[in-house]
Amino acid sequence: MSTYRLEIITRDKVFFDEEVNEIVARGVEGDFAVLVNHSPLVTFLKIAPIKIYDSEKKLREASLTGGLIKVNPEKVTILAEAAEWPEEIDVERAKAAKERAEKRLSDNKYDIVRAEAALQRALMRLNLSEKYNR
Repeated sequence: MSTYRLEIITRDKVFFDEEVNEIVARGVEGDFAVLVNHSPLVTFLKIAPIKIYDSEKKLREASLTGGLIKVNPEKVTILAEAAEWPEEIDVERAKAAKERAEKRLSDNKYDIVRAEAALQRALMRLNLSEKYNR
């Protein structure tokens, strides 16, 4: 078998549920790839794009706002707060979120950790959108 099932579930929907050849994700300890028959693994994911190589090894990328990944040899499940394809990203909304987060980071009365996470999400979405929607 040269593929395995990848399921990405967000708070409000099943974002992705297909056979894939490989994924590359960013865990808390760095980037890692999952190939067929990967050893079992459970780890947290960072805010970063996920690379998905389908059964024909064609690459698709999506924004992923962190979450948890559970890897088994035949199936990988990702639970994420949100996920989007580049063409689904609302660029104006992401720009506004970036500006808001930058303002909050410069003002000491806001939760810095939350503002940094918001800035990371906005930058990831803007970078991914720019990469695919030039």
